[in-house]
Amino acid sequence: MNRYEQFRRAAVDRGLPEDEVDKFADQLRFAVWLGTGSPDDEVVGQSGGLPRLPVGTEWPGTGNGSPLPFVASVDCALLPRAEGLPLPEDGSLLFFLNHDDDMEAEAPLEEPDHARVVHVPAGTETEEASPPEGHATRTFFHENIPFLIPEHRLSAWVRPVLPDWLEEQDAEFASDAVKQLLDDLKHVEELLNLVDELWPDPNRGAALRLGGYCREIGGQDPPYTQMASAALSATVDPDLPRAERTRLRREEEHRLNTEWLPLAQFHTTSEFYYGCFLISTDDLAARRFDQMRSFTMFTE
Repeated sequence: MNRYEQFRRAAVDRGLPEDEVDKFADQLRFAVWLGTGSPDDEVVGQSGGLPRLPVGTEWPGTGNGSPLPFVASVDCALLPRAEGLPLPEDGSLLFFLNHDDDMEAEAPLEEPDHARVVHVPAGTETEEASPPEGHATRTFFHENIPFLIPEHRLSAWVRPVLPDWLEEQDAEFASDAVKQLLDDLKHVEELLNLVDELWPDPNRGAALRLGGYCREIGGQDPPYTQMASAALSATVDPDLPRAERTRLRREEEHRLNTEWLPLAQFHTTSEFYYGCFLISTDDLAARRFDQMRSFTMFTE
């Protein structure tokens, strides 16, 4: 029995209406969280340190050849499975990000130049990469953060994740579809409580999250709003009334939120920046990691 079936069976056994249970379950996602664990936990990846790259492969960099800082890597074969999250079943995923330069990027619809996801297929001969030339003198902004950071081993667990509007029961700034859905859920408190009962919070800090929903960090527009605004700017008549343009943007945000998910989101080495790599579910299933879009968010 998978987690969705477990949730539906438990909800129906409590007498909750099946149509509401299904609508709620459609918003429920499961994410893989990774963090430092106890010595007995299985190691499934690492944050920091040096990445293992295919033999003969150069350290990933920008278009002008500037190397990108290594964030973390995970062994996909060792990760726990999360329903609805079509990660590769084997091989490794490596994440790279220059949060300073990515924060300044203004092309959310294009392949990022300051972030990269590398998939190393199973069976590929790899070696620990040598540090890029001059890495000891590379620092970020005015924070004096080194290019290389200490290695930490990561263990993994699965957590349920719900959209903020559902947990807060506030759809004031959401699309019409979301407002209608929240209005249809007459037993939302019972359904939220059931999620907490089935999957209690383990009270563990996560360094990296795969899947789920993108967190809204700081005061800037969240990633889906940025993507929706950029997509509609080329197609929507600027003379449309503001209310109509807002409605269209919210509908586009809802569509993107349905079709895209955070491949990885994480705190950077800076207390001021948070990284989020978005990818469509179809591209993730097809391992088209070059279609990832990166959004570095300022935390204040």
